[in-house]
Amino acid sequence: MAKINGEIVKIDNVSILDYLKENGYNPLMVAVEINEEIVPKTTFDSHLIKDEDTVEIVSFVGGG
Repeated sequence: MAKINGEIVKIDNVSILDYLKENGYNPLMVAVEINEEIVPKTTFDSHLIKDEDTVEIVSFVGGG
């Protein structure tokens, strides 16, 4: 179980990129923090979300 954006999710050893794609996020338009550390976009495909991780996904929204 991991905590993603405040919600407990059954997930273990899934790459950030796979999680984002499966849940409708555009990987180019988000920032991801795991356990209070920002994860570089260049590692989204290799960085795994593990049991007991706390994940925050922030989407960028344009406007004016």
